[in-house]
Amino acid sequence: MFRKALSPWRPGAPATVTRMTQRITPGTATLLTIPPLLWAGNAVVGRMVQDLIPPVTLNFARWALAFVILLPLASWVLRPSSGLWPHWRRFALLGLLGVGGYNALQYLALQTSTPLNVTLVASSSPLWMLALGTLFFSVKVTRAQLLGAGLSMAGVLVVLSRGEWAQLMQLRLVTGDLFMLLATACWAWYSWLLTRRAEPPAIRNDWAAFLMAQVVFGLAWSGAFTAGEWSLTDARIAWGWPLAATLVFVAIGPAVIAYRCWGLGVQRAGPTVAGFFANLTPLFAALMSAAFLGETPQPFHLLAFALIVGGIVVSSRR
Repeated sequence: MFRKALSPWRPGAPATVTRMTQRITPGTATLLTIPPLLWAGNAVVGRMVQDLIPPVTLNFARWALAFVILLPLASWVLRPSSGLWPHWRRFALLGLLGVGGYNALQYLALQTSTPLNVTLVASSSPLWMLALGTLFFSVKVTRAQLLGAGLSMAGVLVVLSRGEWAQLMQLRLVTGDLFMLLATACWAWYSWLLTRRAEPPAIRNDWAAFLMAQVVFGLAWSGAFTAGEWSLTDARIAWGWPLAATLVFVAIGPAVIAYRCWGLGVQRAGPTVAGFFANLTPLFAALMSAAFLGETPQPFHLLAFALIVGGIVVSSRR
């Protein structure tokens, strides 16, 4: 049996966050594993195209393409009668945190940091989840969750040190790591807001409509940030097949598919448990980076995987 940080929501009931127990099914675990895999790929390709497109512009182009993909599925949500506009403040905040802020900060981080470092910093997500849940959502932190956080972070350190703890003494944080720390805080806040389910049922129960409602406002934020990037920097775009392929991937995979799986997984398991699954991202990033460099996985990858998964299980058990 596993804990879930959400209570069943029904129309007319207050949107509170309480504690209940619920078994995490293989389907839920799969939903929460797919996003880290895709986000690891997002970090790797984001680093690869850093010389082809400015980071904030990449984020805007990514979500503009995602908007086009979602349009045939949820264009009705843009109508005045859809129920979106009375809740525009909620979706504007979700769009800022999850679409305009988090992704732009991640691509900015990749300008000066590596995919592995970026995903490692993002693995502080469980700590942010626990802190925000305690401070703002009245969710108590259990000993099991603290132990799970410790195990999961130990797995992250194994990857960071490549199995040699002396390597940790040589670790140096750069500007990109600080950008990613801010991005992770945004993502934790975004994930908790997903539990507040204050939007109309027609939007809440339609994954494409729910994501479209966020993307509409997220594009507005991203557009404003992109305008600032082009006015304040020497921004340029080198169009070509590598960039086109990258945009298709980041729009379909890390954007539409990952956000769909993450949103549904958070609703099923709660943001605290979901935050521990996010710690799989650096492991996937390490494996992908090793594959691109022609290296074979090392024993420390297996140890890191065991620690991270152990943290997920320990933190979620009754």
